[in-house]
Formats: sequence, C-alpha cells, structure tokens
Amino acid sequence: MQPQDQPAIHVGQLQIRYLLDGTVSGAGSGLFELTVPPGARVPPAHSHRDNEEIVYVLEGTLRYRVDDEVRDLAPGDRMYTPRGSVHAFSNPGEATARALIMLTPDIGAQYFREVAAVVSAGGPPDPAKMIAVMQRYGLVPEAPKPT
Repeated sequence: MQPQDQPAIHVGQLQIRYLLDGTVSGAGSGLFELTVPPGARVPPAHSHRDNEEIVYVLEGTLRYRVDDEVRDLAPGDRMYTPRGSVHAFSNPGEATARALIMLTPDIGAQYFREVAAVVSAGGPPDPAKMIAVMQRYGLVPEAPKPT
C-alpha cells in the first residue's frame, strides 16, 4: 500500500511535504521534501535524541551544519546527521532551495503541524511553547555557547 498524499505544511516561509510518514505507515523511516526560500527564517540549531537524518539537495543551495562542519550543499550533495549531533540549515543563495529529508525513525508530519500552530499563533513564536513541542518529539535545542 502506497502512502496517501499529504497536504503541504507551512512553517513560516518553509514548506514541508511528507512523501512517507513513518509514524503512520509503520515503515519506521520517513521522507519529506523541504522547500526553503532565500533568507527564510529557519529552526534553531538542535539535535535529535532518537533520530538520524539525511539531507539530499534537489535544487538551490542549502547551507547545512552538523556539529562543527558547515557545507554549502548544491543539487546532488548530501549530508548525514547522526543521533545526538547538533545540526542547522539555512538558504544563503538567491534561489529557493529544495531538499529531500529522511529521518530514521521518523518523527512524523504531526510534529511539523504542531510547530506550524505555534509559529502561526500571531506575534512572535512563544519560545517556551516551541521548546515544549520540540522536546515531546525528542528534539533538543542547542545549548547557548559560552561567551
């Protein structure tokens, strides 16, 4: 049985379109397409307690950081994030970037729906609510760097 089409989820300027929700299908792994306009506001650097992540760029440039390694990924480039590694991304280019993201095991589309609700609640997103959603799904915000 193939996964059903899911509507795109908008988190600010970002778009997430799930192709396989591992939390629904029972597949374990999940796959979604991430669209990032130039200069879009992106999630804070974080790690996953329980998940590994692979990003594969389809178009545009995605700046991706895993721990201390930062790379500008072009179409066909990929980067792997082990469990517990801090990672972040942005689009430094002038064109929209699109990438496939694979999570093993998947956190599921519901996580992004909950984040979208916090972001679109009006006014700036409530940091405490955002952290609560992240923690429910095993995401850990990066600790502030000592000054």
